Amino acid sequence: MSMRFALTLPLLFACATPAVAQDQGEASTSPAYPRIAPERERADIRDAWLKERLDTVAPALMREHGIDMWVLVAREYLEDPVVSTMLNATNLRARRRTILVFFDPGNGKPVERLVISKHGMGEMFAGSWDMDKQPDQWKRLAEVISERNPKKIALNTSSLLAFADGMTYSQYNDLLAVLTPEQKSRVVSGFPLAIGWLETRTAAEMKRYPEIVRIAHAIIGEGFSGKVIKPGVTTNLDLVWWYRQRVRDLGLDSWFQPSVSVQRRGTPGILREEASVIEKGDMLRVDFGIVYLGFNTDTQHMAYVLRDGESDAPAGLKAGLLANNGVQDAVTSEFRVGRTGNEVLAAARAKAIAQGLEPRIYSHPIGYHGHGAGSAIGLSEEQNFVPHGEYRLRPNIAWSIELTATAAVPEWDGQTVAFQSEEDAFFDGKTVRYIDGRQTKFHLIRAED
Repeated sequence: MSMRFALTLPLLFACATPAVAQDQGEASTSPAYPRIAPERERADIRDAWLKERLDTVAPALMREHGIDMWVLVAREYLEDPVVSTMLNATNLRARRRTILVFFDPGNGKPVERLVISKHGMGEMFAGSWDMDKQPDQWKRLAEVISERNPKKIALNTSSLLAFADGMTYSQYNDLLAVLTPEQKSRVVSGFPLAIGWLETRTAAEMKRYPEIVRIAHAIIGEGFSGKVIKPGVTTNLDLVWWYRQRVRDLGLDSWFQPSVSVQRRGTPGILREEASVIEKGDMLRVDFGIVYLGFNTDTQHMAYVLRDGESDAPAGLKAGLLANNGVQDAVTSEFRVGRTGNEVLAAARAKAIAQGLEPRIYSHPIGYHGHGAGSAIGLSEEQNFVPHGEYRLRPNIAWSIELTATAAVPEWDGQTVAFQSEEDAFFDGKTVRYIDGRQTKFHLIRAED
């Protein structure tokens, strides 16, 4: 599929350009931990979500894009990114080779879900391989295709995004080898199905997403405290590893190595890569994400280490944080169904700059993956055009609103400081709301005896 075709497909929901309202809820700097479910309960939750998604999201995408058969192939330990999200709670891997087939017979009939695999897929997909009758797995797939005679056969191949490129070269060749010339002519890219499946959030998922983000906020708040940080002793790397350990102790996973950076008066730039002792008067920033119930968080919050006699951060730092909020507002106010990420980027930058702000915007979808499937709104190193930023925004997508505002801080002798933030949000097609609020005040770290 050409990039142009892949990125200008029709939308699942009616395209509109409504005025975007914003929920500017404030994230607590020290929220209480929500209850964390045990493994068996998590499995029940995730399987219920998966069943609903297979019944609703996949059929809607196939019908929107006029594709009547979608074939996904994965091998154990080399799972297609989409297949990984379709495995139920007791199928942790694809098991040898797993072939999933969706077929829409039309005329309002339900979409069939078949699995061609020795081990099956529980109740989510109907087993469709009797090895005694047909021992060759590929030939059985060919039979399934011939029996249904689809007009289009979607395969997950894409040069643009890895999320839609899950079929390996060898599996692609082996599959084509069992198709007739006529069937080969019907093969199309599964790009719109793969991206649409991964990026779309259901109402049931979004009902629980706030508690997932709240857990991340609670861990951040606990780390940004005098109980964990001892000014003059604790290093930024000590705090990084405290975060990693805390996530593990809670029975959760990290999807990337956290980072903690330090900015301080009289020291140019950002201290991050090497161990730096945290001192009173430092501004800290954490980049942190967890995985829970199959979904990711991605948060950057800022903290200030109080000096003796201080009860709040300097006014210049607080002004910088508010400038960062201003850039966030510029980004979320430009969300429109049908706009490309590049169009949102250009409009948001123009709006922020017109307000005297200094923005750098690099926001992205989030969900099954931390840097999720869908469009891009800038990259940290690219503020004009991103290839996959040509994909158009759709409703019911979770986003990480990630960006930087720079500002001079008078109390730091006019030193230029980078105010970096990242907050998880949800775009329902009309409104962008922060899933568990956003930071509008510094985490304040007080030295404890």
